[in-house]
Amino acid sequence: MSSSNRITPRALSLTAALLGAAFGLAVPTALAGDHYDPDEAARVEILSGWREADGTHMAALHVELGVGWKTYWRAPGDAGIPPSIDWSGSKNLGAVSYQWPVPEVFEQNGMRTIGYQHELVLPIQITPRDPSAPVTLKARLTLGVCRDVCMPMQTRLKVELPTPGAPDARISRAMEQRPDTAAEAGLGSVRCEVTPSADGLEVTAHLTLPRQGGEEVVVMETPNPEIWVSEADVTRSGAILTARADLVPPPGTPMVLDRSALRFTVLAEGRGVDVLGCGS
Repeated sequence: MSSSNRITPRALSLTAALLGAAFGLAVPTALAGDHYDPDEAARVEILSGWREADGTHMAALHVELGVGWKTYWRAPGDAGIPPSIDWSGSKNLGAVSYQWPVPEVFEQNGMRTIGYQHELVLPIQITPRDPSAPVTLKARLTLGVCRDVCMPMQTRLKVELPTPGAPDARISRAMEQRPDTAAEAGLGSVRCEVTPSADGLEVTAHLTLPRQGGEEVVVMETPNPEIWVSEADVTRSGAILTARADLVPPPGTPMVLDRSALRFTVLAEGRGVDVLGCGS
């Protein structure tokens, strides 16, 4: 199917976004005739965390969700809204990396989304430009929340990270909920077949990997968020897990694929495996 006529609930819902207040999450006004209490969808804060011995700082984004509400993982599925954080205006901020906990897979009305219910604690590793100086974080967060409908929301957050700070059990617990590495999961090899399609590429990955659970879901990602990646068709034959997905660039954009940058996440029964790159 051509990407030019692919219209998803995510694209439609973006028209509902509102600008957030100085603290806390701004929720779109409830639609006429619905039953939502917009004040109960979610609350957001930054957990200030602690400074590590190597000079980096561990903090976290904390999203507390109302009853029945969900939010999304970095690759949320076609009906989801991926989170986005703009750190412009922060002081003494060098680099930022995220340590995503293993998400859940949700099936509703024939559509699959990937994310979190109840709460999300997303550990964030901060590298200061000057390790001897304090870091002030200013963040503009765009976040999708979903119950029966999905809505994007925006908020602004600000916090000065303490030095040295103090351990936070919520952050430590979330760090322990990361996916296994390929080595930890016993991955043997990854082999990819790449073939042209009508509007992009078809990628089939064969992972030599012990079974992770009853129903295994494989999420395929590229570094370029503008490339649309379909939900993967997954099969298993003995030790070989096979996932096939379509990759479609924006209209008029050439499709360039670096196999070594392809990312595969295997999800099953609360477990995850993070695999980077594949050979021919």
